[in-house]
Amino acid sequence: MRIGALSQRTGVSERALRYYEEQGLLSPLRRPSGYREYTDEHVHTVRSIRTLLAAGLGTATIADVLPCMVDEGGQLAAACPDLLLDLVRERNRISAAMEELRVAREMLDTIIAAPVPPEAARALDCDEAVGTEVGAARAPSS
Repeated sequence: MRIGALSQRTGVSERALRYYEEQGLLSPLRRPSGYREYTDEHVHTVRSIRTLLAAGLGTATIADVLPCMVDEGGQLAAACPDLLLDLVRERNRISAAMEELRVAREMLDTIIAAPVPPEAARALDCDEAVGTEVGAARAPSS
């Protein structure tokens, strides 16, 4: 299949597919005409790349991980034990970032749920919000 078909099957833009190739993540065959030729295996590889990118891994790390993935990515090849430590570190980094985001979200939830102080409501010219929670302001009376 050509790059357009791979793009349609994976939902990834042709430009992104070319970028993956530039980064060494995807190695299509080349037809004599110069067109890239992809197989069903490339579809699986692109999906793995997208999953690893979504997990927060960079393309350099993904380039190390892809050749070590076996069994639909469910485990690492025995020849890649050093990679496991790198992946554990990456997972810990992601977990720490998630915790920071959780704390930030809780802070925002607290701020959003707090009553609007009268001086802030007046400054915003929304007296009907005085003493109410943001998002729960009374509807203007007719």
